[in-house]
Amino acid sequence: MNNIINPDFLLKTQTAKTLFHEHAEKMPIIDFHNHLDPQEIYEDHCYDNLTQLWLGGDHYKWRIMRADGFSENLITGNADPESKFRAWAAAVQHAFGNPLYHWTHLELARYFGITQTLCPETADEIYAACNALLHTQEYSVRNLLRMQHVETLCTTDDPADDLKWHRLLKQDGFEIQVLPTFRPERALGIEKEDFAAYISKLGDAAKMELTGITALLSALEKRLDYFVENGCRITDHSLECAFYIPATLQQVEMIYQKKLSGSALIEEECAAYRGYLLTALGRAYAKRHLVMQLHIGALRNTSKRMMHLLGANTGFDSVHDFTYAPQLSALLSAMDASDELPKTILYYLNPKDADMLAAMAGNFQSNEEGIRGKVQLGAAWWFCDHKDGMMRQMDALSDVGMLSTFIGMLTDSRSLLSYPRHEYFRRILCDRIGSIVESGEYPADLQYLGQMTEDISYRNAHTFLNL
Repeated sequence: MNNIINPDFLLKTQTAKTLFHEHAEKMPIIDFHNHLDPQEIYEDHCYDNLTQLWLGGDHYKWRIMRADGFSENLITGNADPESKFRAWAAAVQHAFGNPLYHWTHLELARYFGITQTLCPETADEIYAACNALLHTQEYSVRNLLRMQHVETLCTTDDPADDLKWHRLLKQDGFEIQVLPTFRPERALGIEKEDFAAYISKLGDAAKMELTGITALLSALEKRLDYFVENGCRITDHSLECAFYIPATLQQVEMIYQKKLSGSALIEEECAAYRGYLLTALGRAYAKRHLVMQLHIGALRNTSKRMMHLLGANTGFDSVHDFTYAPQLSALLSAMDASDELPKTILYYLNPKDADMLAAMAGNFQSNEEGIRGKVQLGAAWWFCDHKDGMMRQMDALSDVGMLSTFIGMLTDSRSLLSYPRHEYFRRILCDRIGSIVESGEYPADLQYLGQMTEDISYRNAHTFLNL
């Protein structure tokens, strides 16, 4: 069987083909949001088999396999690697219209040079061919990153992390920048049962007693400075429920002490605490010229049965539908009022929020530093990072903002083989530009359009992150 991946995959017009092959395709990759393990990159080992590399920890694939009726033993259980891979091959064939079908065949082609279609009939042959390559040093973890011309990647890290592996990678002279991302999610999660235990852990990392809000913020800034010393350029926050109610320091202090004493909090108290911390953190980010990412709208751990069996991040999260435009506007305005709003990326998970966030971003672009697209409508994320979702995001940005300032794609992945998603995005970008040009809606100025395509694919992110 022939793989669907060919040089002009997804490129329907001559303009699209020119923009991709002469511009987008050659640009390096800056992956400014992912969940890769820096220890794994430092240790640079080779994987035992394709199942371990491809299916381990990848809940995108697990969801498809569950939907296709496979037992958990063949997904996250103790079945042998060959059986798990055969199950995945069958699920891929059945995944008509799902982006995983495209990603799977892009990854086979780009990493392993395999042009066969993955299905039950080809599974064993493909599995053996990939495993033979994985057992060679050319397919070590670092070489897998080199194969896709990755220039910079930003992992996702807790403020209490010692960043040991990032420091060792730098000392080792690894040419790909592996930079930490400051993600204070657990410090913001005052509603969680383990909040007090985490505050103690953060205090240990900062060598401080976090007896009050002022001390907590000082500790977070101290850790933030440590992250910056180790190359941090970007921060990340997941907003999944009410996150902003105006509050004074005294009010937030009372909420903090109430939680540490073991008392339960109501939703409004949690929102007031989160809003106060987010505002203070945003100002700290602006002072240090860091980027603030806000990932909005996940509904996590929906199956309590499977949460009990497998834990978090195993494929049981979904799309939330809460309304948050007034809260977000107030949060951004609270930082902007004193001209301390950092460069910000707004990501929606629910497609209904695309136009709202695109318009919201436009409200806070004004700056005297010449920053193009200071507040970004982020790339199509998680349940939106398919062809239609990427096009919807580009259209929303174009309709009320400027596509030319867009900082482009990210993987948001735990898989080392996810980097062809950048190619997937670039093909869709070029196809979208090509269709507009060839319909007569924009001049066929290929010199400018080529530059714009390169900017979106690479240069805008490079500038935005001060790399």
